[in-house]
Amino acid sequence: MSIPIIYVILRSLFAGAERWLRLLDQRIPELLWNTLSLTAAVTVFTVVVGVALAWIVSRTDIPGRKAWQWLLALPLVIPPYIGAATYISALGRSGPVRELWQGSALLVNLFGDYPLNLISFWGVFFVLSLFTFPYVYLVAGASLRKMNRNYEEAARSLGLNAWQIFWKVTLPFLRPAMGAGAVLVSLYVLSDFGAVTMLRYVTFTAAIYFQRAGFDTASASVLSLVLMLLTLAVLGIESLTGKKSKYYQTAGTYREPATVNLGRWKLPALFFVGCVFFFSVLLPLGILAYWGSLGVRMGALDQRFFAFAFNSLKVSSFAALLCMLSAMPVIYLKSRYPSAISSMIDRLAYAGYALPGVIVALGFIFVFNNHLPVLYRTFYMIALAFVVRFLPQAMQAGEASLSLISPRIDEAARSLGCPPWQVMFKVILPNMLPGALAGGALVFVSSLKELPVSLMLRPPGFDTLAVRVYFEAQEAAYHLAAPAALLLIFVSLIPLRYLLSKY
Repeated sequence: MSIPIIYVILRSLFAGAERWLRLLDQRIPELLWNTLSLTAAVTVFTVVVGVALAWIVSRTDIPGRKAWQWLLALPLVIPPYIGAATYISALGRSGPVRELWQGSALLVNLFGDYPLNLISFWGVFFVLSLFTFPYVYLVAGASLRKMNRNYEEAARSLGLNAWQIFWKVTLPFLRPAMGAGAVLVSLYVLSDFGAVTMLRYVTFTAAIYFQRAGFDTASASVLSLVLMLLTLAVLGIESLTGKKSKYYQTAGTYREPATVNLGRWKLPALFFVGCVFFFSVLLPLGILAYWGSLGVRMGALDQRFFAFAFNSLKVSSFAALLCMLSAMPVIYLKSRYPSAISSMIDRLAYAGYALPGVIVALGFIFVFNNHLPVLYRTFYMIALAFVVRFLPQAMQAGEASLSLISPRIDEAARSLGCPPWQVMFKVILPNMLPGALAGGALVFVSSLKELPVSLMLRPPGFDTLAVRVYFEAQEAAYHLAAPAALLLIFVSLIPLRYLLSKY
């Protein structure tokens, strides 16, 4: 887990003073501005929209609130690079919306030339915001549903109106959830590769890929180190602010939150929720369905498509199996034998999950090319990189299962004469199996959708569905990209169901 990260750090430190000065003088300031401005804008916007949606759906009498609770989580199954491809195909300079605009004399006379330009900062901001707000929405919604109504009633008895209660009581309770959601969104934007490259917006991830594609691995490692420091800074800020914004519900009795009657605001709230759902789910899926039906009629489901699907299935299944096998001993060690060593192993296991995929891929290129050439440019290399990226998903699910198994069961088995290895195989593993399988399913689907790792590490001729969606969309062959994109989205519903059961 740590070798690729260490290798990138060492490689960047020995990249040479001249290269560092050139990048610091020309490249890094521009990339810092592009990356940080995009991250800040998307994070602030998604926090506002996510909290507003969570409050409307969880605490008001909006029509269909039960259905909206899971409908608004659906954007999570649409990877932003697929969302970017759908909007480019519909709203881009060669899309049907522009053709309709240019063909309408009234619109041209009133508003001039076609105003939408997705190949810009605002285009990337729009796409990333649409498909990342559920990170805030889900966490904030879970907190709102668990909030004790006694505090709000106490505030109301002191003469506070609804607006004052929201700002002085509800919002402080939501600060930890807002912080957690904001960190998830920030880390995602920092690590995003597909959407920014499709929309021609250069951030650190795109620059690292282009430097690597130009065989300037030293410069790529320098940019990777800066991006790693940005990621650590985000995690550090979250850790510092989280310690200062902890709130506890100490009332002896818990009462479910009251439902707010929207009254005349019911229609505006419904319109707001409907607009978000339309632009983040219905419109992208509708565009994909159109292109997909066109592609099927034109023979997109050919032998190449099934070869890409098989490649994705093979590498993702292998990665899921490796993650399950790797997670169980780490979980057991942490739970049953806690120590400084087990704690360090646990934290190292989470390191890859916090880093952008391009950095993990770059580290693997350095290590395998120089020290393990037998596995270089093989699908095993991709699967191992997936393990570094997604092992925490398997660990979280397995840890939830192991937490339900009392250590006394281990002791009882030992008292009956079973050696430790027998206790593991006869008692622990059978009870952990449901959680391990759930974690494996999460890793499988995440590996299917992962783009930068597959793109940078794939051997010649080994394209996955995610890679083909990226290349076909880059070439504007949307009828070839849509079937693969729809398959990825439908398979992604598996972890969403698991995620919603937790919230």
